[in-house]
Amino acid sequence: MFEFGRDLRKLFEKARESDDLGWLELIGADLVAAEAQSLAIDAGRVSCAHPFDTWMRASALWREHARRTGRRTSLDRAAAAASDAARHTATPDQTAAAAIESGEIHLLRFDLFGGPEKLTAAVADVQSLTADRPATQSAAAALHARLTARRARLSGEAGPMLDAAALLDAALHGARGLPPTVGDDLRLDRAALGLEAGVARRDGRLLDQAGRDLRTLVESASPDYRPLTRARALALAGAGLMALARLANNEAAAAQGRALYAAAAEQFTADHSPLDWVAVQLAPGDADTPLARLTEAEALTREPGLVLGALARERRLAAETALAEAMGDVTGLTGLEAIVRRGLAAAAGAQPLEWAADQIGMAHLALAKARLTATEPRAVGMMLAEAMETAREWGAPALVQRAALLQLQAAR
Repeated sequence: MFEFGRDLRKLFEKARESDDLGWLELIGADLVAAEAQSLAIDAGRVSCAHPFDTWMRASALWREHARRTGRRTSLDRAAAAASDAARHTATPDQTAAAAIESGEIHLLRFDLFGGPEKLTAAVADVQSLTADRPATQSAAAALHARLTARRARLSGEAGPMLDAAALLDAALHGARGLPPTVGDDLRLDRAALGLEAGVARRDGRLLDQAGRDLRTLVESASPDYRPLTRARALALAGAGLMALARLANNEAAAAQGRALYAAAAEQFTADHSPLDWVAVQLAPGDADTPLARLTEAEALTREPGLVLGALARERRLAAETALAEAMGDVTGLTGLEAIVRRGLAAAAGAQPLEWAADQIGMAHLALAKARLTATEPRAVGMMLAEAMETAREWGAPALVQRAALLQLQAAR
């Protein structure tokens, strides 16, 4: 991509002066953390000429590192840097900008760890902002629209989802003067909302809009300069196609969806953005993902409470159960069940999403043992109902879908 030593230093120097953080996609997660740490040290020096700007940049970089790795410590460092920036504000717009950065951190914390109360607090903060500059007003509108879209998707209700789509439309129109990354995030959110609502309502207009957004992102995000944005758009397109394929029972569409996931995986490596890599490996409905890859995905998402970690845990348990069942290994299933029970005891009350993942895992095991031993599975309905309730409460719809799918299988 570039000559590593000299060109990388030039990239950092130029990027320090730019509001567009798209350049971060060119470097790996470890380098993002190193640059964030360097900025934080510079901002803390008495000699720092622009402490507000430097703290804000440090916060944005720590936030990007958290987005790629799921590290709570990086999120906490981002929040601390945003708080330091707020202490160095000199104008109402700077105060608003620091509050917007804090709201972005709340939004990411929800995306990574769930907890809808984070969205409620962030929406209240954004609605109370006052800013003079149009760019700051547009940034606040963009954040408000993205937060509202998250809440609407959690509700699953048509009215809030359509209202959120309208807010995203308006925010995208107003974001033309903002860095391209803001528009990219709005398009991704609008496409995700459109796909979910379009599939649920069988609404071709929403699905067409989502397709246009994703096509725009893929075409504008060069693999040489914006590999992560391109990969996220490809993966979301793949998820949409696979959801439609399930509805229509269309294997050709499912194959196209898997091809889009494969194309997304080719854009970057696991160390460049671990969570993006894991998200691609956990392609919904893809039962052919090798157990070794699922185990690696789980290892990359060990941060307690991580939504993707719970999904990886459930998928790995499902794959291990399927393998043992295929071998007719009842003893192996019993041993795995004992391990999961210990996990349930450890996660109870402390890590709700891990607990929900293990409940779904226990349901997989109970159904597999019942099929091998020709007996009736016990308490599967209760396991799945409790897992779904917990996952829904914590804002993990993908885990809800996994439990609902197994519930359908159990009823057959």
